[in-house]
Amino acid sequence: MIHRLADCMCDNIPESTNIWQFCVVFPNAKIGENCNICSHCLIENEVKIGNNCTIKCGVQIWDGIELEDNVMIGANCTFTNDLYPRAKNKDWKLLTTKICKGASIGAGSTILPGITIGSHAMIGAGSVITKNIPKNTLWMGNPAQMKGYITKDNKTLDLQFRDKDGNVHDNSEINY
Repeated sequence: MIHRLADCMCDNIPESTNIWQFCVVFPNAKIGENCNICSHCLIENEVKIGNNCTIKCGVQIWDGIELEDNVMIGANCTFTNDLYPRAKNKDWKLLTTKICKGASIGAGSTILPGITIGSHAMIGAGSVITKNIPKNTLWMGNPAQMKGYITKDNKTLDLQFRDKDGNVHDNSEINY
């Protein structure tokens, strides 16, 4: 479903994907099945969005950004694709960013360009990501710091593999 107030110039949107009002989708964007792209989003041409992704309101996905399957992007998350932006710079260099399967990025986070966020990683709301993030890890802050791990059952563990009740978990629960 493409909302009648969206400006969707892309002809390849699957029927199972929802694009809500006031979104702009450029003609060459690639968007997968069963995605939900909420209002006031912009998706440029050289973008790949996998299946089952959710992009909340007010997110711009610029050229060079790839979201694999089952990625969640919180409201007003900011992506960048140029490490040294200048107005009218004809020599700018596009840096690519990859958000791997199952990763979640909290609302209001900023992601610098040229970064990979590993599978099933979780970024806390308002965080600033300045470097690659390993899979199954929890990061928060500005600049973001690793605060723990995410298990295959989506339990949050601290840096000593303890859950909120103090139970220690096996390392194999985060290496999947």
